[in-house]
Amino acid sequence: MTQVEICLEDVGGPASARAGGAGRVELCAGLSEGGTTPTLGFVTHARRAAPELDIQVLVRPRAGDFVYSAAELDVMVADIEAVLALPATGTGVLGFTLGALTAAGTVDEAATARLVTACSGAPVTFHKAFDAVPDKRAALDLLTALGVAKVLTAGGPGAALGHLDVLADLVDHAGQDISVVVGGGVRPGNAAQVVRETGAREIHLRAPVEVRTGSAAGPSDYDVGTRTVTSAELVAAVVAAVAPGEGSA
Repeated sequence: MTQVEICLEDVGGPASARAGGAGRVELCAGLSEGGTTPTLGFVTHARRAAPELDIQVLVRPRAGDFVYSAAELDVMVADIEAVLALPATGTGVLGFTLGALTAAGTVDEAATARLVTACSGAPVTFHKAFDAVPDKRAALDLLTALGVAKVLTAGGPGAALGHLDVLADLVDHAGQDISVVVGGGVRPGNAAQVVRETGAREIHLRAPVEVRTGSAAGPSDYDVGTRTVTSAELVAAVVAAVAPGEGSA
C-alpha cells in the first residue's frame, strides 16, 4: 500500500482528506509562502475532525531560508512543546515536520538534534529543505542517526518527475532505516509513475480546488473573490491512482 499524505491549510481540509482516503495530513499555515507553523486551534480542530488520521504539524517559524537563529529555534521548540501539551484526541499518530540547514546548505545537525529531542519521541519528518542539500545520501544517513523517521523530498529543485533517478537511489539507500516521502508536483496523473519508478511507498501533495468566498461585498485588498480548499475528489483520485493493481502497466 502507498501512503498518501495531503498538505493543507484550510479548516475543512482534514475532513476532506479523510473522505478522499488519505492516511495522513500535514497541517500548515501560509502555504503561499511555502508553509509555516499552524495555530494550536487548527491542530485541535484537525484532530477532532479526522481523529483516525495521522497528523504531521509543520514547524517553520517564517518563510524564506532554513538557516535559523537561536531565537527562532527557541520559538520552534516552544511550538512543538505547545502542540504536545494539547489534549490527546483520536487514534491517529501526531508527529512533526521540520528542517534546519547551515549557511552552506547542509543539514544543521545541532539544530535538528535539538528539534528532534523536543518532539519527545513523536515521529519527525525532515521537510523539503532536504532538496537543497548537496550530498543527499550522507544527509539521509545523518538524519537516520538523529532519529528522523521520514524525509520529504522531490530529489532536487522543482518537481519530483525531474529527479526520479535520484529519488530511486535515495529509496534504495534508505532501505528500512528511514522512509523517503516523495513530494513536489505529484498529481493524480503522475502519482503511479512516481511510485513505480522510485520505489517510494509514501507520497505527499496538495489537493487544491478554488471556491468562491462568502463575501457579497466584492473583491478587496484581502479578498480576491476565491480561495483554495482541499478537494476530497482530488484526494480520492490520487489514492485510486496508487492503489494496488493500478498504474502498473
